[in-house]
Amino acid sequence: MSRNILYIVACLTIMSCGGPSVPEVFTEIDRLPNIYPDYKDVTIPFNIAPLTFQLDEAADEMVARYAVGDEKMIFEGKAQPEADDWRRLVEKAKGGAITIDVYARKADRWTHYKPFSFFVSADSIDSYLSYRLIFPSFISYEALTINQRCLENYDESVIYDNVLCSFEKDGQCINCHHFQQYNPARMQFHARQNNGGTLIAYDGKLKKVNMRNDSILSAGVYPAWHPWLNMIVYSTNKTAQRFHTVHSNKIEVYDAQSDLIAYDVEKDEVTNLENDSTELEVFPAWAPDGKTLYYCSAHIEMSSPTSTVNAEVTRRPKDVKYNIYRKSFNPETMQFGPRELVLAADSMGMSATLPRISPDGRYLMFTMGEYGVFHIWHHDADLWMIDLQTGEAKPIEKINSPDTESYHSWSSNGRWVVYSSRRDDGTYTRPFFAHLDKNGKWSKPFELPQADPGYHRQFMKCYNIPEFMRGPVAIKPQDFADVLKRNGGDPVKYVRQLNK
Repeated sequence: MSRNILYIVACLTIMSCGGPSVPEVFTEIDRLPNIYPDYKDVTIPFNIAPLTFQLDEAADEMVARYAVGDEKMIFEGKAQPEADDWRRLVEKAKGGAITIDVYARKADRWTHYKPFSFFVSADSIDSYLSYRLIFPSFISYEALTINQRCLENYDESVIYDNVLCSFEKDGQCINCHHFQQYNPARMQFHARQNNGGTLIAYDGKLKKVNMRNDSILSAGVYPAWHPWLNMIVYSTNKTAQRFHTVHSNKIEVYDAQSDLIAYDVEKDEVTNLENDSTELEVFPAWAPDGKTLYYCSAHIEMSSPTSTVNAEVTRRPKDVKYNIYRKSFNPETMQFGPRELVLAADSMGMSATLPRISPDGRYLMFTMGEYGVFHIWHHDADLWMIDLQTGEAKPIEKINSPDTESYHSWSSNGRWVVYSSRRDDGTYTRPFFAHLDKNGKWSKPFELPQADPGYHRQFMKCYNIPEFMRGPVAIKPQDFADVLKRNGGDPVKYVRQLNK
């Protein structure tokens, strides 16, 4: 056990002698403070909003000091930097670190904890993040929104509000939003049930598409916009859900059927890419060169000639294991090649979902769980990564936690990822960010900064499908709602398969 030493220090102030100051007399303690959010020794982009925190252990008072050289900020109660002061500090610390000292008072005695740092990367992060906000109530999904947040400050606004169209028995659910190459002017999302249809915004134009067709399974669900062609590949899914009474995973979302289709945004044409009745294809994702399409698929063995996929998946959900596949694609001929196996997760007794390829094409990040397709509800779900040059696949230990990690996206420069995690309380998903350096080394992840550090402990919604954007969506929420309510949507035409 280390010996406590008494220190006498000069009073340090910021701006004036009347401002906050660190205590003059204190006892050193040989451990880091418990703070919320846990920002101890994280790596952050230089253009991120101010990191705020509060002491997460019993104390009568807290003082915190942020310092870079002779530049300092001192706070009492909660550490909440002003925007201008923060910008000045991170600019000076770029490529280095901000040192944080925390002091806590219990009764009449002050304690100084071991200092920690914010390491400030010279790699920037995209300026905006979009996500769905939804209650974790399992059955109530009408009161949800798609929001956007400026990552350089705390500004947040609504892209689309579901209740602008209808609510309760006449309501609808919003499926995954998606952008073409981080471009907020090229966006799509799908509404199910009342006023259902696919909304597509493209360079100022907004239309609703009715993608239902006798030749395809369903309307598009999980999207992947080609990097430059006006084509979106979707999985089409017949989705159901079950509820557990004693299992730690309270809800099971699964597909009774699923296929892959390609949709031509300009011609309103769709075609099947994969439609094997014993395969459940889902989660398409393009490589950045636009020449390879990745996706996941689970093979279902029938227990009897009269059985159905729905019956098999319902009866033995833990036998449903998804592997990762890819198909080559020629942008000139618009032809897809046959499927190729990338990762046989089932041979590991696991299930792989949500493949996402880094902008340089080097890495494929995915979610791995014991079974199933909807890992956001599985507490064992972790993030894994495949090095596409070597073929090595392994969990990303640095950014995983004992609880759920899923719904991940790469920044446009490939140096950051954002993902949804339940590590805080096991119930609510929050956005976390992690840095990947040029040597393939991950940093400790940090939670989305808020003006009030206790905000997420009071916020009763989950963040789903976080997606980076280069700027904000300019279309107003009411404009999206007006188009959704206007009619049934433009019909699509089915054409022959694009694969040989």
